[in-house]
Amino acid sequence: MRKAYKIDWFEHNEEVIYCPRSIVDECETKLISFGSFQENVVCLPHPNKQNVFALSYSLANRLKIPKFLSKINVFTRENTIYFGPLIGIFTNGFTSFKLSPIGQRSSMFSKLLSVQSSIGVVPFLFGENHIDWENGVVKGHFYHDNMWETYNIPLPNVVYDRLPNRRSEKGTQYKEIKHRLQNQYGIPWYNPGFFNKLEVFEKIENHPEAAAFLPETHSLQSFSQIETMISKYSTVFIKPINGSLGLGILQLYYSAAEENYYCRMQDKKGKNRLYRFSSLEKLCTKLISPKSFHKMIVQQGIKLIQFEKRKIDFRVHTNKDESGEWQVSALAAKVAGQGSVTTHIHNGGLVKSLSEVFPDDDLRHRSEAMLMKTALCLSSAIEENMNGYIGEIGFDFGIDTEGNIWLFEANSKPGRSIFSHPDLKEFDLLTRQLSLSFGIYLAGQSLTATEELVT
Repeated sequence: MRKAYKIDWFEHNEEVIYCPRSIVDECETKLISFGSFQENVVCLPHPNKQNVFALSYSLANRLKIPKFLSKINVFTRENTIYFGPLIGIFTNGFTSFKLSPIGQRSSMFSKLLSVQSSIGVVPFLFGENHIDWENGVVKGHFYHDNMWETYNIPLPNVVYDRLPNRRSEKGTQYKEIKHRLQNQYGIPWYNPGFFNKLEVFEKIENHPEAAAFLPETHSLQSFSQIETMISKYSTVFIKPINGSLGLGILQLYYSAAEENYYCRMQDKKGKNRLYRFSSLEKLCTKLISPKSFHKMIVQQGIKLIQFEKRKIDFRVHTNKDESGEWQVSALAAKVAGQGSVTTHIHNGGLVKSLSEVFPDDDLRHRSEAMLMKTALCLSSAIEENMNGYIGEIGFDFGIDTEGNIWLFEANSKPGRSIFSHPDLKEFDLLTRQLSLSFGIYLAGQSLTATEELVT
């Protein structure tokens, strides 16, 4: 059983706890657990309040429970009371500055941690150098009362992976920490790893429902392969397998009227460029190095619907909730910048709400329903075919001129640029809440699994 309760604190030189009468009717000895710490404590029924736990500061100190908490989830299993879950958000890039301990990402993380009281979890930030293995504690970074503070706390119940880039995941120390927490302590670790574009497509291309949304996509092998794809679709995209933010994407197409090949791309200075060539061979020789083939994919081009004569695609966020079910948590349109090959904001793109790009109510409702249904279908398909606990996905979809939906990319750690739009603020909050709520589900599953092992 799990329920969120308020917490009161009081001075006492012994480990004392007052529990709601729904938990204890008379004096009982129970095991109190917070993260990896546990204490046998005499629990007394609360004399006045039915939905409040009152903890002595002495008990809080023993269990290392931060005393600023005012609300927390409580799991009860037979003779054990679990407070939490304690969710460790693993990242890197920590600084020595108290006002911005994670540099430019401090603001983003402060917003994430600020949802603590609304859902009753206990989230904190930590990195590779913050674990004291000998004493089983972590130097956790918390955000409350508009301030960053650090507290020594137990090892968490679950870990939420928020590493900022693929390079970070290749570190030996990261792999060792992840392996040790998962295997030695049985701590679930969710959202590990960035998706590989080609791997995602290959994993779900045989899924009976997901396959219909996938444009033809292959690892780049040769120039003749590009020519075959252009002959088939008129337009193709060359993309880095592990790219992000639309960097390194090329759009190639052929003009039969002019008998010329064109390439639209962003140059090294960040400017959108359109190049013309008399042959595909000249284009490829100039812009695509055979040495980079193994890092690229070639993908079918789609004739997308437009907004004010500029192509648009759609970002859909999905999250797993505290029941372990997929939810659509955000949906927005992205309009391409002038002359841009992508809709990314740094490339001149604009974020729009669906009502702005679909002023017709019926068309908007149909499009929204289709996008949501597709996102939930693909979330399940990806989860079924990928390793690890996946708790959130950001999809980039296109809608073609015939109304069909196509998957362009699925991101395991989606960016949050769409939430700059004023109409998407509520979705910003929802995605943050759900990203931590999934930790509640995993903690509950972990407790059940532990009990089954013990019995």
